[in-house]
Amino acid sequence: MRNRLLNPATLVASAKINLHLEIIGLREDGYHELRTLFFPVDTPCDLIKIEPGHDEHFYIRCPEKPELETTSNLMYTAWKRFGEATGFHPGIFVTLTKNIPMGGGLGGGSSDAAAMLTWLNTEAGDKGLSQEAMLSLAASLGADVPFFLMDGPAWATGIGDKLEPASVTLSGMTLLIACPDIEVSTPWAFSAWDKKNNATKVHQSLTTRESDTKTPSPVSPREMTNDFEPVVFEKHPRLQEIKEKIMTSGAETAAMSGSGASLFGLYQNRDTAMIAAKALEKDGIEIFTMDCR
Repeated sequence: MRNRLLNPATLVASAKINLHLEIIGLREDGYHELRTLFFPVDTPCDLIKIEPGHDEHFYIRCPEKPELETTSNLMYTAWKRFGEATGFHPGIFVTLTKNIPMGGGLGGGSSDAAAMLTWLNTEAGDKGLSQEAMLSLAASLGADVPFFLMDGPAWATGIGDKLEPASVTLSGMTLLIACPDIEVSTPWAFSAWDKKNNATKVHQSLTTRESDTKTPSPVSPREMTNDFEPVVFEKHPRLQEIKEKIMTSGAETAAMSGSGASLFGLYQNRDTAMIAAKALEKDGIEIFTMDCR
């Protein structure tokens, strides 16, 4: 029996930054133990247009990045596994407008997958999954995917899949995200960190403090750090140069997001942020800005 015909929909898949990223060490299962603070951002964002397709097939088109038009796309995997879990696998035609830079540490692929899961779960009606089952399915797709099912900042531990809502606000600040034309492979970044740190680490964070609510907040914007920076900057010195330019342009803090290559800066003064944005754009760097609320 075929699934019912679906109405067209356009989904917005937003990005994230890591306000703090700490690598605790290498686990026995080969994954890395992390402690990171995810923060959602409105821009950049991908647009996902979904139209009814044929039978029970998944078709995808991405004019900006045709290499994403394959079954290795995480949205296809989300669609396939959701269908296996629920029996709901509608035929759809997906047009992806890719605005979140790839290999930038902003979680674009994970956000796309989470948006697809959320849409499928809404359309599935009685076949839909519980929140717990959705989070479990999302985690099977990738460590960042569960975060994009949440509404707001979150601390993540484990391999990034254990989430706790975080009482963090950047209200009144202007966020600048710099996306140079550099892609950093996350597996490479972890491997490089392992070699530099002999795959072990004991680290007490100076960036955060524990609270009674188990939702620690940054002590100060100036102390936001990312443990990937030393190895990534060593391979890509231009990223360190960009971070230094952000800091000298008047930012309260600057750091790399995820395993890179995107960097962000937080500014108390919006005009200062806009001046910095224009200067960085003259260097050929793609810039996004957001007024935090």
